[in-house]
Amino acid sequence: MSITNLTPSQLRQAAGLKEKIEELQAELGQLLGSAGQETAAVTVPKGKKKISAAGIAKIRAAQKARWAKFRASKGK
Repeated sequence: MSITNLTPSQLRQAAGLKEKIEELQAELGQLLGSAGQETAAVTVPKGKKKISAAGIAKIRAAQKARWAKFRASKGK
């Protein structure tokens, strides 16, 4: 449902809820000692971290070594 399809009473209710949220965020910021950064606790983390090609190569080499060790111990 888009905002253009809301009734006036629904818009007033939404505005009231938004004000309550902002007040609670400010109160939380004061409790945590970050009055200037009320919204910092609600920020969404950025995208996934990317692994470099060298990091992937190290992971692959380690996995191959683990499998080689496993197969060697199973063969005995």
